[in-house]
Amino acid sequence: MATVPQPDPEPDVPGPRDPAAGPDGSERRFPPVVPPGADDAPAPATDAAANQGGGTPEGTGRHGHAVPTPASGTLVVRAGEDPDREDDPGLSTHDRLLVQLLGARTLLLDATRRARLTGWLWPLAVTLLGGVLRFWNLGRPHELVFDETYYVKQAYSLLRLGYEGSWGDDANALFAQGDGSALGTSPEYVVHPPVGKWLIALGIQLGGGIGSATAWRLASAVLGTLAVLMVARIARRLFASTALGTVAGLLMAVDGEAIVHARTGLLDNVVMFFALAAFGALLLDRDQARRRLAARTAAVLDSGAELGLGPRLGWRWWRFAAAVLLGLCIGTKWSGLYFLAVFGLLSVAWDATARRSVGVRAWLPATLWRDAVPAGFIMVLTAAGTYLGTWASWFAHPGAYLRQWAVENPGEGVTWLPPALRSLWHFHTEMWQFHTHLTAEHAYAAHPLGWIIQWRPTSFYYPTEVSGLTGSAARDLCEADACSQAITSLGNPVIWWLGALALLVALYRLLVRRDWRAGAVLSGIAAGWLPWFQYTGRTIFTFYSIAFTPWVVLTLTYGLALLVQARDERQRRRGLVATTAVLVVVVAVSAFFYPIWTAWVVPYDFWHVHMWLRSWI
Repeated sequence: MATVPQPDPEPDVPGPRDPAAGPDGSERRFPPVVPPGADDAPAPATDAAANQGGGTPEGTGRHGHAVPTPASGTLVVRAGEDPDREDDPGLSTHDRLLVQLLGARTLLLDATRRARLTGWLWPLAVTLLGGVLRFWNLGRPHELVFDETYYVKQAYSLLRLGYEGSWGDDANALFAQGDGSALGTSPEYVVHPPVGKWLIALGIQLGGGIGSATAWRLASAVLGTLAVLMVARIARRLFASTALGTVAGLLMAVDGEAIVHARTGLLDNVVMFFALAAFGALLLDRDQARRRLAARTAAVLDSGAELGLGPRLGWRWWRFAAAVLLGLCIGTKWSGLYFLAVFGLLSVAWDATARRSVGVRAWLPATLWRDAVPAGFIMVLTAAGTYLGTWASWFAHPGAYLRQWAVENPGEGVTWLPPALRSLWHFHTEMWQFHTHLTAEHAYAAHPLGWIIQWRPTSFYYPTEVSGLTGSAARDLCEADACSQAITSLGNPVIWWLGALALLVALYRLLVRRDWRAGAVLSGIAAGWLPWFQYTGRTIFTFYSIAFTPWVVLTLTYGLALLVQARDERQRRRGLVATTAVLVVVVAVSAFFYPIWTAWVVPYDFWHVHMWLRSWI
C-alpha cells in the first residue's frame, strides 16, 4: 500500500482535530479546496502535479477512508488510513474528483508551512552544491575549448555588430588575450539560430568582457545551476516527495555531462535548459487544469446536468509559457522541435486521461475538440512566433548573412513571401542542407545507440602542450613523468548505466501498468535521443545527450521511487538502503571523475585510470 507522507503535527490549514486520529493525535489534511468559479488564477509554483498511485492508472482508488472536516473546503485523513479512496460517501463531488485526478499524496505535498519551506530549502541546498561544482575556477582553461571557437566568438560578434561576422587569422589566440580586432564586418555563415549565442553574449557583457574566460562561460554556468533547481522541483512534483526531489537534484548536480556543459560556452546546455523549463511549465499546467476540471465538473454533476464532453478549461497560461520556452529552445537549436512535438502530445494525453477519469464517456472526441485542437494552435503558433522573434537582430541588420538575398535574387525562392522573410527562408534551406549532409569524419563521432550508456564520450580538451611534456618539465607541472589535462564530456557512469536500466523499468510500467509518471520521465528521452537515430549517416556526438540528461536523472529517480514508495514496509526499507547506497556511490564516482571534467593538470596515470573503457580514450 502506498505510504502517504506525514505533514507537520500542526498544519496551517484551519479545522479542528479529529478525536478518532492516531494515538499521538496526528492527522493528515489536504490543502484547502478551491471552490467552483475561483479556479481561473494560475496555479502557484509550489503546487504538486503528480498522482502517486503506486503505478496504477490515473484516478484509480484504493483502500482507506477520507472524511471532510467541519471546516469548509478542508479534507482530513485519519492517521493510519489511506486517503486515496474516492468512493467515500462523505466526500463532496469536488473533493472526490480532486483525489481522483491528482492523488492524495500530491494534495498533501504542500499541506503545511514546513512542507512548503523544506520543499524549497532542500532543492536550494543541492543547487548550491551544483553551483559550486560549476562556478569553481570556471575560467580554466583560459582558451577557447572545442566548439567555443564558434559560439563564443559568434556571441561576441553579436555584441559588436548585431550579427555573426567573420574572423581573421589567429583569432582564437587574440580572443583569449581579450583582443577582438580579428573580427571583420563581412557576415559569417552560421548553422544555428541566435538565442543561445545571445545568452553567451549577455554573459560576456556582464562577466567582464572577452578577456575573461569566466565571462565566456557565465551564461552556461548560470543555466546549468538553475537546471539543478528545476530538476529537484520537477521531481518533487512528479513523485510528490521533497526527499525524492532532492535526490534528483543531487544526481543532476554531480553528473558529468551536466557539469562539463555548464562549464563550456556551447549551445546544447541552453537547449536542455529551455526544454526542461517547458516540461516544468507543462507539469504546472497539468495540476492547474485538473483542479479546474474537478471544480467545473463537480458544478455540472451537482446541478444534475449531463456531463457531455465535459467543461471547457479556459485559457491555460502555463501551457502558453511552455510554448514560449519551446520557441526559445528551437531558437537555440532546431532539435528543440522534437521537444515541442513530444511535450505537446504528452500534455494532450494528460488531458485525455483526466476527462476519462471524471466520467466523460466520449472522452476521445472531447479531448480532441476541447483540448487537442486549442493546444495545437496555441503551442505551435506561439512557439513559431517566438522563434521568428528570436531573429529580430538579423532582420534589423542589413549586413547579416543572406539578409539581402531576396533583393539580390528577384523572382527566386518562395516568391509570395515578403523580401525579408524570403531571405530568411533561403537562409534556413542552407542551414537544413548543412545539418542533413554533414558527413565529415571525426574521431569522436558516436552512434546514438551508445549515448544512453556513454559508450563514446566526446573529448572537449586535451592539449598537447601538457601531454607532450617530458622529463623535468612534466615533473615540475604535475610531479610525474607525463601529464594530462582533460575536459571529457562523460556522464557519471553510475547515473547513466543505472538510468539505462531504469529506462527499461519505466517502459514496462508505462506499457503494462499505465503509470503516467513513467511516460513523463521518458518523454524527454524520447524527444532528445530517439530522433537522432534517423541521422546516423551524418556526424553526430555523444555530447548531444546533455539535452535529455535531466530525464535520465528523472528516470533513475523514478526507479528509486518505486522502491521507497512501495506498498510493503520491508520493501520500502530496502529501497531506502538501496537509494542511500546509490547516492553514496554516485557522489564518490563524481568526486573521482571531477578532475577530468574540469581541466585539472594531473599525472598521465591518474587520467588513464579513469578510462574504464577503451572507447573512452
